Amino acid sequence: MQEQEKNRVESEPKLKKVVEAADGLSLGISIVVAVLLGVGIGLGLKHLFGLSWLLWIGVFWGVAAAILNVYKAYQRQKKSLDELANDPRYANKNYLNPDDDEDE
Repeated sequence: MQEQEKNRVESEPKLKKVVEAADGLSLGISIVVAVLLGVGIGLGLKHLFGLSWLLWIGVFWGVAAAILNVYKAYQRQKKSLDELANDPRYANKNYLNPDDDEDE
């Protein structure tokens, strides 16, 4: 029973790395998918209405969606790093209290 518990604890960091890598990969995939969907919508609108400029509207929508995806990923990472920075385990006491000099 203890060996199973030990194996489970050892396998957790490996899974964590896989999940973090998949999260980074999903950002790249979401950018490509957003642009392709925008182009697809633009092509559909162009063929539906016969106006060529609707293709470019779709392209711009796709690019805007990709930029929005990057911004949301940035906000998630920033929130995660802010939580880590506020963790007392990683706090630098000299950095938090610059008035306290140890050299005196």
